[in-house]
Amino acid sequence: MEVLVTGGTGFIGARLVTRLRERGAQVRLVTRHPQRAQRLFPWAAVWPVTALAQAVAGCSGVVNLAGEPIIGRWTPERRRAIRESRVGYTQQLVQAIAQAPVRPEVLVNASAIGYYGASETAVFTEESPPGEGFLAQVCRDWEQAAQAVQELGVRLVIFRIGIVLGMGGALARILPPFRAFLGGPIGSGRQWFAWIHQEDMVNLILTALTDPAWQGVYNATAPQPVRMAELCRTLGRVLQRPSWLPVPGVLLELLLGDAAQVILTGQQVLPQRVLAMGFAYQYPTLAPALQSILQPGAASG
Repeated sequence: MEVLVTGGTGFIGARLVTRLRERGAQVRLVTRHPQRAQRLFPWAAVWPVTALAQAVAGCSGVVNLAGEPIIGRWTPERRRAIRESRVGYTQQLVQAIAQAPVRPEVLVNASAIGYYGASETAVFTEESPPGEGFLAQVCRDWEQAAQAVQELGVRLVIFRIGIVLGMGGALARILPPFRAFLGGPIGSGRQWFAWIHQEDMVNLILTALTDPAWQGVYNATAPQPVRMAELCRTLGRVLQRPSWLPVPGVLLELLLGDAAQVILTGQQVLPQRVLAMGFAYQYPTLAPALQSILQPGAASG
């Protein structure tokens, strides 16, 4: 199998590229930083973003994880970058697929649970309607851009990705207060935290690439979301640190910028369609997931 990955040097993408290599797949990367990608993955074929059409031609599958990081202040310029790197880039990708002499069989496209908006009481499944706000609108337009590939006869899988837990990402921003014995409930503590372990996220993508039964939209979250207070208690236990000092929202905003709202508001998202497909999570519950990241070798999946 020959797979093109966009966003292949990112938090999810880099792990995916490594796993594809382990499976014997040939990997192509399209990136804004080709020299860095070539250093990380010297065995991969690397193209700059200006060569998207050439990179698509002849590959059997495409995984689109490209997107400007949302961490930071959402100035008007940053909002445009967040949107264009997702919606605009996906439109360009679909155009490149349309022009390819031989089209890929499948496109696995990222989206996010920001699609649903925020709520402390609602339960969201793949059938739930979209919410309101900047991120929800970006996700709607992002998915719409990807859906155009179906008219070309290409199977499409869209993953609405929750907060991915691994060594890095959002978890790396949350850890410092806990390591300094200053951890505790973040914000109100009642907001939902819809998470997924990095390995399960990558396994979902690998499954969607190779199993033609997967098609449409799936929530890429663990089957047991937790409230923020439980996340912080569990994190404290795993780190063997106290978890009693509340972390005010303003502190999280200093760490994450406007993206802090993703954690301070939250939503209870269930992977209804993923479970219906019989996907076996390696880390369905929070404590073993955190142990595998923070205490390697101590957790059992």
